[in-house]
Amino acid sequence: MSFFSRSNKSASSSSSSLAKQAKPNATSQIFTEPSQESSVKKKWDYNEGQLKQYTSTLLLPETDPYYPWELRFLNDPGTHPRYMRAAKWKMDDAKKRIQGTLEWRREYKPELISPDDVCVEAETGKIILTGFDYDARPILYMRPGRENTERSPRQIRHLIYHLERAIDFMPPGQEQVAIIVDYKSATSQSNPSIAVARQVLNILQNHYVERLGRGLVVNMPWWINAFFTGISPFLDPITRDKIRFNPKLTELVPAAQLDSEFGGDYVFEFDHKPYWKTITEFCHIASDGTRIDDQGEKIYPPSGNGIKAAIEGLHPVKGAVATGQVEKVEDLSVLKHPTPPPASTPPAADAAANGAAVVASGETAEKEGSEKTLTEENTTNSNTVGGLEDGIKRMSLNRALTTAPGAPEGDAVFDHPPTQSELKEARQSLEGR
Repeated sequence: MSFFSRSNKSASSSSSSLAKQAKPNATSQIFTEPSQESSVKKKWDYNEGQLKQYTSTLLLPETDPYYPWELRFLNDPGTHPRYMRAAKWKMDDAKKRIQGTLEWRREYKPELISPDDVCVEAETGKIILTGFDYDARPILYMRPGRENTERSPRQIRHLIYHLERAIDFMPPGQEQVAIIVDYKSATSQSNPSIAVARQVLNILQNHYVERLGRGLVVNMPWWINAFFTGISPFLDPITRDKIRFNPKLTELVPAAQLDSEFGGDYVFEFDHKPYWKTITEFCHIASDGTRIDDQGEKIYPPSGNGIKAAIEGLHPVKGAVATGQVEKVEDLSVLKHPTPPPASTPPAADAAANGAAVVASGETAEKEGSEKTLTEENTTNSNTVGGLEDGIKRMSLNRALTTAPGAPEGDAVFDHPPTQSELKEARQSLEGR
């Protein structure tokens, strides 16, 4: 599903029309690693009390078949910090959020979606994973105009499958994705209803928290404004501030890895067969959705630093509290066994007692509606829960910096005033008809 789309096209007809548009000097190879121009820039610093593992009591029993995958998700060093940031460092809220995600994952099993299950959805390239922005975020290109199937739960599984693969692509230290939504050739009929958009937004905002680094919308037709107006009330303010309309993509993505359609030097020609093969093999996906090594044996690669690092033996250090904190593991037989869960720590009131502070390079986050600016004043706290050292550096946090929509770039999007027929189509799209 390409940013929540629907269509009456068949997969075969869409594929054949796409194949006719060959580009000179094009390549079907995708980028699975950042270029030397890209680097992870945003880093968070936490104090010990904020990062106590508060979910060990929620973990499935070891006899459950899904246990190793749930354990893998919880052992990701970035999981707990992401949910704490999303909950503005309120422990009870964070625990409710992550419990909701665990229940969703048990039912949905997103990391075990079979490639064969969603393969037909990928035939036209309506979602393509290739390249990285300057911050080393994997890029997901979404093109609603390439929709090839009727609305179904499989469309959403296809989107989730690509999000999981984007997480596999992330280099150590990165935990966010960049999404480029291209509305070129899209129509109001290929765009989804508000109801479908709400369903997908619920999954992304509640179960892939803090995963969106940038949302870039380009080639907007006139009716998209009505669509975004319709879904805007359901967008988290922080998420909404990350979305930019018609930005200059060459300022955000290295030219070598930016699709030439958007001003880059990367002349990419989508070919489903090699694309799907590369994604599957690079991410070590078995036919049933599990993971296998180069010898075809089942493995449980640790999550949080990308699949390449995991396979090469770069695993989280003991006590890691962020992605990118890795060490070389020589004995790769550990991949064949789930990592033991972290020691249980009572949640108590850790976050509240410790000042609930987090600092992101170049960005700040909201804390209980506060609009105070960052301060580096050291304060002494002799009553810190858990025996933390006195003098923890505490910081007040202001709301995340807003990003104003970028000015339109390139040719004019609105080449004529909307006709009565187009206005009717826009209304039907918003009403879900």
